[in-house]
Amino acid sequence: MSVAMSVTYEGNLRCRAVHEPSGSVLETDAPVDNGGQGALFSPTDLVGAALGACMLTIMGKLAERRGISLEGAELHVEKAMVADPQRRIGTIAVRVAMPAGIDPALRPLFENGARSCPVLNSLDPRIEKTVSFEWR
Repeated sequence: MSVAMSVTYEGNLRCRAVHEPSGSVLETDAPVDNGGQGALFSPTDLVGAALGACMLTIMGKLAERRGISLEGAELHVEKAMVADPQRRIGTIAVRVAMPAGIDPALRPLFENGARSCPVLNSLDPRIEKTVSFEWR
């Protein structure tokens, strides 16, 4: 399945992306350390956001199949850039805080599900990736 998106350069290091099937719009800005204002997600910030949304979506699907609510699950992503020799994402650290009441026997299911996320598995192998879970 393919999905089309249109991206337009708006000037001042900002872009506007349109998800063609839905018409949904998002805008980006270059980060301060790369000449932008840092007022919006940067393109590489979106990688982190996509990773977090992907992991929670996969875990949500697993929970729904078992009649479990994951409401309240939170995911924190921290992304750091490097320049070696080109500017790129160097590290991504993910911390998942799961809601209370999930059977401890199901923890591996959710952890493995999150790690099977297509975004995580599409990232450059040079990116140092860590994923940790906090079970309440």
